[in-house]
Amino acid sequence: MARLRIEAIASFISFEDKVVDIGCDHAYLAIYLMQNEMCQKVLATDIHENALLQAKKNIRKVGLEKKIPTLLSDGFTNITEDVDTAVISGMGTSTILHIIRDTQPKGIKKYILQANNDLYLLRTSLEKLGYFLEQERIVYEKGHYYVIGLYTLSGKRLTLREKYFGKYDVKQISYYKDMHQNLSFIYKQIRFKEMKKKVKIYIQLQLLKKYL
Repeated sequence: MARLRIEAIASFISFEDKVVDIGCDHAYLAIYLMQNEMCQKVLATDIHENALLQAKKNIRKVGLEKKIPTLLSDGFTNITEDVDTAVISGMGTSTILHIIRDTQPKGIKKYILQANNDLYLLRTSLEKLGYFLEQERIVYEKGHYYVIGLYTLSGKRLTLREKYFGKYDVKQISYYKDMHQNLSFIYKQIRFKEMKKKVKIYIQLQLLKKYL
């Protein structure tokens, strides 16, 4: 169980929230929220039947089957319950955007998102959909960095630096150093004929220096 990620996601949830965990997998987040009485209710959904069966087993093990409903659903497609907070974690940005754009219901006041790639695209696309990055938390777990973002209907537009590298967190300097090292390596490997790409990486490196 990804305990640190679950705790980071849960830290963005308030007691009055009505939560849906899209792609709940083993329902660890839903269980954590209910065991700690952190929200009004939580609905656990997944597109894969086998994953949902495992989620149900885990929920029954801790005696929460009456408190955590489950639902087989492609994104929000089959959801009829009243929810206002959506968690989508552990997926690629393109999948997350598909879920939000194509199956989004009315009434979602905030998204808590953890994408596995292309955070620039995620941040900029959410702005276009009317959701602004309010906070981010960076978690290092099992050899990987995970960035969890809270997107709400109110907030400020991101600067170019924030679009690429997120909200600055002085406690996570190692994360920014790791990003700088990776970008520097890519920059050195780019050939002259890919000059546009090289310039783009150079600009990112200059922006990232402000976080180091």
